[in-house]
Amino acid sequence: MSFFKTKDGTEIFYKDWGSGQPVVFHHGWPLSSDDWDAQMLYFLQHGYRIIAHDRRGHGRSTQTDTGNDMATYAKDVAELAEHLDLKNAIHIGHSTGGGEVAAYAARYGKGRVAKVVLIGAVPPIMLKTPANPGGLPMEVFDGFRKELLANRAEFFWQVPLPFYGFNRPGVATLEGVRLNWWRQGMMGGTKAHYDCIKAFSETDFTDDLKAIDIPALVLHGEDDQIVPIADSALLSVKLLKKGELKTYKGYPHGMCTVHADVINPDLLAFVKA
Repeated sequence: MSFFKTKDGTEIFYKDWGSGQPVVFHHGWPLSSDDWDAQMLYFLQHGYRIIAHDRRGHGRSTQTDTGNDMATYAKDVAELAEHLDLKNAIHIGHSTGGGEVAAYAARYGKGRVAKVVLIGAVPPIMLKTPANPGGLPMEVFDGFRKELLANRAEFFWQVPLPFYGFNRPGVATLEGVRLNWWRQGMMGGTKAHYDCIKAFSETDFTDDLKAIDIPALVLHGEDDQIVPIADSALLSVKLLKKGELKTYKGYPHGMCTVHADVINPDLLAFVKA
Protein backbone atom coordinates (compact mmCIF):
# COMPACT_ATOMS: atom_id res chain seq x y z
CA MET A 1 0.00 0.00 0.00
CA SER A 2 1.32 3.45 -0.95
CA PHE A 3 0.88 6.59 1.12
CA PHE A 4 2.01 10.15 0.57
CA LYS A 5 2.25 12.67 3.41
CA THR A 6 1.08 16.21 2.61
CA LYS A 7 2.74 19.30 4.06
CA ASP A 8 0.12 19.44 6.82
CA GLY A 9 0.84 15.83 7.80
CA THR A 10 -2.17 14.14 6.18
CA GLU A 11 -1.44 10.70 4.78
CA ILE A 12 -3.03 10.21 1.36
CA PHE A 13 -3.46 6.65 0.13
CA TYR A 14 -2.91 6.18 -3.59
CA LYS A 15 -2.57 3.52 -6.29
CA ASP A 16 0.03 3.94 -9.04
CA TRP A 17 0.06 1.14 -11.60
CA GLY A 18 1.65 0.66 -15.01
CA SER A 19 3.65 3.01 -17.20
CA GLY A 20 3.02 5.43 -20.05
CA GLN A 21 0.92 8.58 -20.10
CA PRO A 22 -0.64 9.12 -16.65
CA VAL A 23 -4.42 8.91 -16.23
CA VAL A 24 -5.48 10.17 -12.80
CA PHE A 25 -8.89 9.30 -11.31
CA HIS A 26 -10.73 11.40 -8.70
CA HIS A 27 -13.59 9.72 -6.84
CA GLY A 28 -16.92 11.04 -5.62
CA TRP A 29 -18.37 11.48 -2.12
CA PRO A 30 -18.21 9.51 0.16
CA LEU A 31 -16.31 6.84 -1.74
CA SER A 32 -12.67 5.94 -2.42
CA SER A 33 -10.32 5.14 -5.27
CA ASP A 34 -11.88 1.66 -5.35
CA ASP A 35 -14.87 3.18 -7.13
CA TRP A 36 -12.68 3.35 -10.27
CA ASP A 37 -11.87 -0.38 -10.45
CA ALA A 38 -13.47 -0.90 -13.88
CA GLN A 39 -11.78 2.14 -15.42
CA MET A 40 -8.36 1.54 -13.88
CA LEU A 41 -8.06 -2.02 -15.15
CA TYR A 42 -9.35 -0.96 -18.56
CA PHE A 43 -6.78 1.82 -18.99
CA LEU A 44 -4.00 -0.34 -17.55
CA GLN A 45 -4.75 -2.93 -20.23
CA HIS A 46 -4.51 -0.19 -22.86
CA GLY A 47 -1.00 0.80 -21.85
CA TYR A 48 -1.48 3.78 -19.54
CA ARG A 49 -0.06 4.62 -16.14
CA ILE A 50 -3.06 4.84 -13.84
CA ILE A 51 -3.23 6.69 -10.54
CA ALA A 52 -6.08 7.10 -8.07
CA HIS A 53 -6.07 8.40 -4.52
CA ASP A 54 -8.40 8.35 -1.54
CA ARG A 55 -9.32 11.96 -0.78
CA ARG A 56 -8.39 13.08 2.74
CA GLY A 57 -10.99 11.82 5.19
CA HIS A 58 -12.10 9.13 2.73
CA GLY A 59 -11.12 5.50 2.25
CA ARG A 60 -7.68 4.67 3.65
CA SER A 61 -6.41 8.24 3.93
CA THR A 62 -6.15 10.08 7.25
CA GLN A 63 -9.56 10.78 8.76
CA THR A 64 -8.90 14.49 9.10
CA ASP A 65 -11.15 16.80 11.06
CA THR A 66 -9.83 19.85 9.18
CA GLY A 67 -9.10 20.68 5.55
CA ASN A 68 -12.25 19.00 4.26
CA ASP A 69 -12.87 21.68 1.65
CA MET A 70 -12.33 21.96 -2.08
CA ALA A 71 -9.32 24.30 -1.89
CA THR A 72 -7.47 21.81 0.31
CA TYR A 73 -8.52 18.85 -1.81
CA ALA A 74 -7.04 20.56 -4.89
CA LYS A 75 -3.85 21.40 -2.99
CA ASP A 76 -3.50 17.77 -1.87
CA VAL A 77 -3.71 16.66 -5.52
CA ALA A 78 -1.09 19.25 -6.49
CA GLU A 79 1.29 17.92 -3.84
CA LEU A 80 0.67 14.32 -4.92
CA ALA A 81 1.22 15.22 -8.60
CA GLU A 82 4.50 16.88 -7.71
CA HIS A 83 5.55 13.91 -5.59
CA LEU A 84 4.85 11.51 -8.47
CA ASP A 85 6.20 13.99 -11.06
CA LEU A 86 3.06 13.73 -13.15
CA LYS A 87 3.22 15.53 -16.49
CA ASN A 88 1.01 15.42 -19.59
CA ALA A 89 -1.62 13.77 -17.40
CA ILE A 90 -5.30 13.16 -18.07
CA HIS A 91 -7.42 13.89 -14.99
CA ILE A 92 -10.83 12.23 -14.77
CA GLY A 93 -13.23 13.15 -11.99
CA HIS A 94 -16.66 11.86 -11.02
CA SER A 95 -19.18 13.90 -9.03
CA THR A 96 -17.27 15.63 -6.19
CA GLY A 97 -14.11 14.40 -7.91
CA GLY A 98 -15.13 16.40 -10.96
CA GLY A 99 -15.07 19.53 -8.83
CA GLU A 100 -11.67 18.51 -7.50
CA VAL A 101 -10.38 18.09 -11.07
CA ALA A 102 -11.69 21.51 -12.11
CA ALA A 103 -10.14 23.21 -9.08
CA TYR A 104 -6.79 21.41 -9.46
CA ALA A 105 -6.50 21.93 -13.22
CA ALA A 106 -7.34 25.62 -12.99
CA ARG A 107 -5.19 26.44 -9.97
CA TYR A 108 -2.22 24.06 -10.20
CA GLY A 109 -2.35 22.17 -13.48
CA LYS A 110 -0.42 24.48 -15.80
CA GLY A 111 2.24 22.39 -17.53
CA ARG A 112 1.13 19.16 -15.88
CA VAL A 113 -2.39 18.52 -17.17
CA ALA A 114 -3.10 17.65 -20.82
CA LYS A 115 -6.86 17.02 -20.68
CA VAL A 116 -9.68 16.76 -18.15
CA VAL A 117 -12.91 14.78 -17.96
CA LEU A 118 -15.84 15.71 -15.74
CA ILE A 119 -18.35 12.87 -15.22
CA GLY A 120 -21.63 13.51 -13.43
CA ALA A 121 -19.70 16.38 -11.90
CA VAL A 122 -20.87 18.97 -9.38
CA PRO A 123 -19.62 22.16 -11.17
CA PRO A 124 -20.46 24.93 -11.69
CA ILE A 125 -22.32 24.94 -8.31
CA MET A 126 -25.02 22.66 -6.95
CA LEU A 127 -26.63 25.03 -4.45
CA LYS A 128 -29.54 27.25 -5.43
CA THR A 129 -28.51 30.91 -5.14
CA PRO A 130 -29.72 34.18 -6.70
CA ALA A 131 -27.02 33.71 -9.33
CA ASN A 132 -27.87 30.01 -9.75
CA PRO A 133 -31.68 29.78 -9.59
CA GLY A 134 -31.77 26.28 -11.08
CA GLY A 135 -29.74 24.75 -8.25
CA LEU A 136 -30.92 22.55 -5.40
CA PRO A 137 -32.20 24.32 -2.27
CA MET A 138 -30.17 24.27 0.96
CA GLU A 139 -32.84 22.06 2.51
CA VAL A 140 -31.66 19.16 0.32
CA PHE A 141 -28.11 19.33 1.69
CA ASP A 142 -29.29 20.00 5.23
CA GLY A 143 -31.26 16.77 4.82
CA PHE A 144 -28.07 14.92 3.89
CA ARG A 145 -26.37 16.27 7.01
CA LYS A 146 -29.32 15.35 9.23
CA GLU A 147 -29.46 11.78 7.91
CA LEU A 148 -25.70 11.34 8.19
CA LEU A 149 -25.77 12.48 11.82
CA ALA A 150 -28.77 10.33 12.68
CA ASN A 151 -27.53 7.03 11.19
CA ARG A 152 -24.70 7.15 8.68
CA ALA A 153 -24.77 3.39 8.04
CA GLU A 154 -28.46 3.39 7.13
CA PHE A 155 -28.13 6.58 5.08
CA PHE A 156 -25.28 5.06 3.08
CA TRP A 157 -27.32 1.88 2.58
CA GLN A 158 -30.11 3.89 0.91
CA VAL A 159 -28.08 6.32 -1.25
CA PRO A 160 -26.94 3.69 -3.79
CA LEU A 161 -30.53 3.16 -4.93
CA PRO A 162 -30.89 6.55 -6.69
CA PHE A 163 -27.11 6.73 -7.25
CA TYR A 164 -27.26 3.77 -9.64
CA GLY A 165 -30.87 4.15 -10.72
CA PHE A 166 -31.88 0.99 -8.88
CA ASN A 167 -35.06 2.79 -7.81
CA ARG A 168 -36.28 3.07 -11.39
CA PRO A 169 -39.00 0.67 -12.68
CA GLY A 170 -37.54 -2.42 -14.29
CA VAL A 171 -33.97 -1.80 -13.04
CA ALA A 172 -32.66 -4.67 -10.93
CA THR A 173 -30.62 -3.84 -7.85
CA LEU A 174 -27.10 -5.21 -8.15
CA GLU A 175 -26.50 -6.21 -4.53
CA GLY A 176 -22.73 -6.44 -4.91
CA VAL A 177 -22.55 -2.91 -6.30
CA ARG A 178 -24.75 -1.61 -3.49
CA LEU A 179 -22.66 -3.37 -0.85
CA ASN A 180 -19.44 -2.07 -2.38
CA TRP A 181 -20.75 1.51 -2.28
CA TRP A 182 -21.67 1.04 1.40
CA ARG A 183 -18.29 -0.54 2.17
CA GLN A 184 -16.38 2.36 0.65
CA GLY A 185 -18.50 4.96 2.38
CA MET A 186 -18.15 3.39 5.82
CA MET A 187 -14.35 3.24 5.47
CA GLY A 188 -14.14 7.03 5.60
CA GLY A 189 -14.44 9.46 8.50
CA THR A 190 -17.87 10.78 9.40
CA LYS A 191 -16.51 14.29 10.18
CA ALA A 192 -14.89 14.50 6.74
CA HIS A 193 -18.05 13.20 5.08
CA TYR A 194 -20.16 15.76 6.95
CA ASP A 195 -17.85 18.64 5.97
CA CYS A 196 -17.62 17.47 2.37
CA ILE A 197 -21.35 18.00 1.87
CA LYS A 198 -20.68 21.74 2.11
CA ALA A 199 -17.63 21.39 -0.15
CA PHE A 200 -19.46 19.67 -2.99
CA SER A 201 -22.68 21.67 -2.74
CA GLU A 202 -21.56 25.23 -2.02
CA THR A 203 -18.25 25.59 -3.86
CA ASP A 204 -18.60 27.80 -6.93
CA PHE A 205 -16.37 26.45 -9.73
CA THR A 206 -17.36 29.07 -12.30
CA ASP A 207 -13.99 30.82 -12.35
CA ASP A 208 -12.14 27.49 -12.38
CA LEU A 209 -14.07 26.30 -15.42
CA LYS A 210 -13.41 29.56 -17.24
CA ALA A 211 -9.68 29.27 -16.50
CA ILE A 212 -9.28 25.77 -17.97
CA ASP A 213 -7.86 26.18 -21.47
CA ILE A 214 -7.14 22.54 -22.33
CA PRO A 215 -9.50 19.99 -23.93
CA ALA A 216 -12.30 19.06 -21.53
CA LEU A 217 -14.88 16.32 -21.91
CA VAL A 218 -18.12 16.56 -19.94
CA LEU A 219 -20.06 13.29 -19.58
CA HIS A 220 -23.42 13.09 -17.81
CA GLY A 221 -26.31 10.68 -17.46
CA GLU A 222 -29.62 12.22 -18.45
CA ASP A 223 -31.35 10.43 -15.55
CA ASP A 224 -28.81 11.51 -12.93
CA GLN A 225 -30.81 11.82 -9.69
CA ILE A 226 -27.84 12.96 -7.58
CA VAL A 227 -26.40 15.77 -9.72
CA PRO A 228 -29.20 16.87 -12.08
CA ILE A 229 -27.85 17.48 -15.57
CA ALA A 230 -29.62 20.79 -16.26
CA ASP A 231 -27.75 22.71 -13.59
CA SER A 232 -24.39 20.99 -13.98
CA ALA A 233 -23.09 19.58 -17.26
CA LEU A 234 -25.26 21.77 -19.48
CA LEU A 235 -23.88 24.87 -17.77
CA SER A 236 -20.29 23.69 -17.32
CA VAL A 237 -19.68 22.99 -20.99
CA LYS A 238 -20.59 26.60 -21.81
CA LEU A 239 -17.95 27.90 -19.40
CA LEU A 240 -15.10 25.72 -20.65
CA LYS A 241 -12.95 27.15 -23.44
CA LYS A 242 -12.51 23.77 -25.13
CA GLY A 243 -15.44 21.84 -23.71
CA GLU A 244 -17.19 18.88 -25.34
CA LEU A 245 -20.46 17.45 -24.00
CA LYS A 246 -21.72 13.88 -24.28
CA THR A 247 -24.90 12.77 -22.52
CA TYR A 248 -26.44 9.33 -22.05
CA LYS A 249 -30.19 8.77 -22.18
CA GLY A 250 -31.51 7.02 -19.08
CA TYR A 251 -28.10 6.64 -17.44
CA PRO A 252 -27.75 7.26 -13.67
CA HIS A 253 -25.15 9.07 -11.60
CA GLY A 254 -23.08 5.92 -11.09
CA MET A 255 -22.91 5.12 -14.80
CA CYS A 256 -19.15 4.46 -14.71
CA THR A 257 -19.87 1.32 -12.71
CA VAL A 258 -23.12 0.00 -14.15
CA HIS A 259 -22.39 1.07 -17.74
CA ALA A 260 -18.61 0.74 -17.84
CA ASP A 261 -18.87 -1.12 -21.15
CA VAL A 262 -20.11 2.09 -22.78
CA ILE A 263 -18.29 4.75 -20.75
CA ASN A 264 -14.80 3.23 -20.95
CA PRO A 265 -14.47 3.26 -24.76
CA ASP A 266 -15.75 6.86 -24.82
CA LEU A 267 -13.12 7.87 -22.28
CA LEU A 268 -10.39 6.08 -24.22
CA ALA A 269 -11.40 7.76 -27.49
CA PHE A 270 -11.11 11.20 -25.86
CA VAL A 271 -7.77 10.38 -24.26
CA LYS A 272 -6.38 9.16 -27.58
CA ALA A 273 -7.78 12.01 -29.68
